[in-house]
Amino acid sequence: MNSLQSFLAVAPVVKPATAAPAGGRLLSSRRARVSACLATPAPPPTAAPAAGPGAARRELSAASRAVVEDEAKYIVGTYKRAQVVFVAGRGCKLYDIDGREYLDMAAGIAVNALGHCDPDLVDAATDQSKRLGHASNVGYTVPQVQLAKRLVEASFADRVFFANSGTEANEAAIKFSRKYQRVAHPDGDAPTEFVSFSNCFHGRTMGALALTSKVQYREPFEPVMPGSTFVEYGNLEEAKKVIQSGKIAAVFVEPVQGEGGIHSATKEFLQGLRDACDEAGALLVFDEVQCGLGRTGYLWAYEIYGVEPDMMTLAKPLANGLPIGVVLVNEKIAAAINYGDHGTTFGGNPFVCSTALAVLDKIQKPGFLAEVSKKGENFKQLLKTKLSGNPHVKEIRGIGLIVGIELDVPAGPLVDVCLDAGVFLLTAGKGNVVRLVPPLIISEKELEQAAEVIRDCLSALDS
Repeated sequence: MNSLQSFLAVAPVVKPATAAPAGGRLLSSRRARVSACLATPAPPPTAAPAAGPGAARRELSAASRAVVEDEAKYIVGTYKRAQVVFVAGRGCKLYDIDGREYLDMAAGIAVNALGHCDPDLVDAATDQSKRLGHASNVGYTVPQVQLAKRLVEASFADRVFFANSGTEANEAAIKFSRKYQRVAHPDGDAPTEFVSFSNCFHGRTMGALALTSKVQYREPFEPVMPGSTFVEYGNLEEAKKVIQSGKIAAVFVEPVQGEGGIHSATKEFLQGLRDACDEAGALLVFDEVQCGLGRTGYLWAYEIYGVEPDMMTLAKPLANGLPIGVVLVNEKIAAAINYGDHGTTFGGNPFVCSTALAVLDKIQKPGFLAEVSKKGENFKQLLKTKLSGNPHVKEIRGIGLIVGIELDVPAGPLVDVCLDAGVFLLTAGKGNVVRLVPPLIISEKELEQAAEVIRDCLSALDS
């Protein structure tokens, strides 16, 4: 029996929370809980915590504290983490090291579109791991070619490039933009600059970072890649002026901004960008890393607007948590890219691509996307009803199951109290937006639970 089979075969053992032994290790307990996620029903939760800021705060157990302390000791401190140690998940629920249950309204930052430990995805990953996990792009692999074909057949694109993350996909799109313009301008005056927009987020590597508007992300690492201009999101006239300068290789835009605070473009804005790029010879790149692949209730967010890009970047939900990034391109861009112009060691490996194919199988099932649209609209209306009249709630907005609650104060205290009440949330924007991006499989009952907990915890914003 190989190691993965052994891992999956461990029988679940559910025990009451206990203090960690010397060294903070709970190896047998942790292994059993993860096995429960992959092979059997999830462990029964402890008693549900009471909702509301008046309820008792969660206290970290000795087991949790051991993990938190080791993280602080051994991991570079780039994350301000929620005070919870997750060890298992099932569907739309997460379980911490002490067996507490949480409704997951974050989905790994819009990644776990099909929730946690979907049996079909587990089977696909397990089966492929027994065949071939990685062989590099020096040779051909079947799942990669199959996935490329599926993505092309389901989109505007003619070809794809595989990477490992959203920021890598955007880095590739930056390179492809410049190479395309170099080929299109053999006389040597190729445009090399880029346009992106306020509140945007395209990644943290140096090229993608240069296109990301948040100053606090860029300043510590300046100088970043030169030649980026930021325009107010939705301001078409200002964008046209910059595009028509003749210096712009490509325009990067999110049809629906996630990190920026859940802002949706208008058809007029995106169509205007399309027209301006066509007139100036610039490329139009849609970043659908967060809003693509069913999140909006459409397979691709651009379908909402009827505007097609020249390139589109994908990542987060495509393999439901396994690392993947994709650039979809039309033929004119693909024709400008030659052997050796770009590459990746891990991108498109058969293990990840097999899982991504299983994700596509489910999201493309008849009725799946219609259900996402229906649940998203119902959820927005439910939030508006339950949160109406609260002076801190400024706006509830979004499309499908990417929803934001804009507040007039920082959202952190609300997010913390909701975690204590068993609902796991994210923030966005300037920290004043509650970002709701649950698994797309979430039920109406679970959405109602989330809305009720948020309502009951709103008074945390008063202190």
